[in-house]
Amino acid sequence: MNIYGLKNCDTCRKAVRALPDAALVDVRVGGVPDAVLQAAWDSFGVALLNTRSTTWRGLPDAERQETPLDLIRRHPALMKRPLIDMGGTLYLGWGADVQAALT
Repeated sequence: MNIYGLKNCDTCRKAVRALPDAALVDVRVGGVPDAVLQAAWDSFGVALLNTRSTTWRGLPDAERQETPLDLIRRHPALMKRPLIDMGGTLYLGWGADVQAALT
């Protein structure tokens, strides 16, 4: 199981503590594999893009018009997190529904 997120993200750290067998993949360092990112986009659509982040607020308007997947590839912190890959089944966020499914 892989948790794609940021090592400094409190929510990602909570997920790692609750899922001790999972490996945290810091997306700023390693990014998200294209196949996983595409599968996440197919599953979650625009919800995958975190428009509440400081990274989003710092983007110029012209850059915000680009495709969400290209933006996430270039600025991994724009991805809503954590993105959890459990053997090909993807979960987004660390809400009560995801916690109930994984713990």
